[in-house]
Amino acid sequence: MSTETMNLTPAVYRYLLNTSLRENKALKQLREETRKHPRAIMQISPEQGQFMALLIELIGAKKTLDIGTFTGYSALAVALALPSDGKVITCDVSEEWTNMGKRFWEMAGVADKIDLRIAPALETLQKLLDNGETDTFDFAFIDADKNNYSHYYEAALKLLRPGGLIAIDNVLWEGEVVNLDNQGKETNSIRAINELVHKDERVSISMLPLGDGLTLARKR
Repeated sequence: MSTETMNLTPAVYRYLLNTSLRENKALKQLREETRKHPRAIMQISPEQGQFMALLIELIGAKKTLDIGTFTGYSALAVALALPSDGKVITCDVSEEWTNMGKRFWEMAGVADKIDLRIAPALETLQKLLDNGETDTFDFAFIDADKNNYSHYYEAALKLLRPGGLIAIDNVLWEGEVVNLDNQGKETNSIRAINELVHKDERVSISMLPLGDGLTLARKR
């Protein structure tokens, strides 16, 4: 029993991966390829990808959003968990980054499930709203530029069906959320989304110390 979440030592973390991770070959190869990228820190951890895949199965998701694609690991993890008629609409502004993931999407046999939209995510989300897709998505993962997190959240909440789930990444921001000397724009944006979601009665929430912090918000 424990009254607090334990701090994972490197040895315990390796044990966690060794005894729980079931990583698809394409996912593993994409993660290893991304590790060479100068911005590899933007990659989610494999246990987070697996957790998100489990959430997809638990809620029976078919139609999902991936806001912030990078090299495509999160989109691939979700796509693998979706049924054959499922779809991930994934948003990014970088063809260079997203092109890294495409061959792994093909390798995993799920490229047909992933609809990549190269444009500012807010534009893509607004087009979905304008297209009458309000209340039609089951799941949304927010992991793009931090300064627009609150805007992404509001748009995703409109697109989500009642009972749908939003997952918001980086909510602990490497611990900088509690460092009041850090008044950087991105840090304050993370604090702002955390406060917004905490007070939002439209959702049920839980913040988890997974990866860099992950908040789950279920639309009521």
